[in-house]
Amino acid sequence: MKASTRLRQLLASDQIIVAPGVYDGISARLALEAGFDTMYMSGASTTASMLGQPDLAIATQNDFVQNATMIAGLSPETPLICDADTGFGGPVMVARTVTAYARAGVAALHIEDQVQSKRCGHLLGKQIAPLPEFIARIRAAAAARAKIPGCDIVLIARTDAAQGPGMDEALKRLKLAVEAGADVAFLEGVRSREDLARTVKELAPTPVLLNAVHGGATPDFTVEDAKSVGVKIVIFPLISSVAAVHSIRAGLASLKATGSDVPTANGMGPKDFFKVMGLDEAIKLDQEAGGDTFTEV
Repeated sequence: MKASTRLRQLLASDQIIVAPGVYDGISARLALEAGFDTMYMSGASTTASMLGQPDLAIATQNDFVQNATMIAGLSPETPLICDADTGFGGPVMVARTVTAYARAGVAALHIEDQVQSKRCGHLLGKQIAPLPEFIARIRAAAAARAKIPGCDIVLIARTDAAQGPGMDEALKRLKLAVEAGADVAFLEGVRSREDLARTVKELAPTPVLLNAVHGGATPDFTVEDAKSVGVKIVIFPLISSVAAVHSIRAGLASLKATGSDVPTANGMGPKDFFKVMGLDEAIKLDQEAGGDTFTEV
């Protein structure tokens, strides 16, 4: 089953979809090891990990597609939801983005209504694109999907208007985006439980996605909090990257202080590390093919 088809089944079920943010092979492997059945490729974390830069529209379409292709390929049956920023240009570029993500095996992508020189949805100073421009992006995405035989990639419309023009404008945009072909509504920068509940109610039966980011514009929500107001998908985009910052910082500080990596290794040697990365599966595949390259590792 395609990952996109699996995601559509999850959307039609009674369960809430929880997608931890991943940004590279290690974080994706660990999310799978933890038992998550859906993952989210964060644009902010992709920009940080690939380029060492902040989320200020610095990463390109190629950067995003390259990262998505690698992550989706680790577990093709696991739905991967991807950030697609503004679609990286006008309608033609939006269509190319959808096509590239679909070919990569991505299950869903979200396109937002900021101007092209966008920034993280939880930073101040965001500028919102005119409504016709946003709807054109969604129409282009839907048209691109329709041209790919058998494609059922999930289109998610994101608006950042709640923090600027306000909730009325944000909900208007999401409703028109759904009419234009979006499958899921994403209100970025939710400021209260009441605003979230209103979004779920007014967009019904369209599923609503919540972006849970600690320290951002949105109050902290647990999965149960989100479920209680009817949210269908909750993403935690920085769960892996922030944890990595803390852990790597601590490891490097320990090395600087002690001159050894032993205190932070926690007993994990190379073979144990490679097992997390799929060593056993690679050995099994080699053996099933009649090889004996990795009889001793």
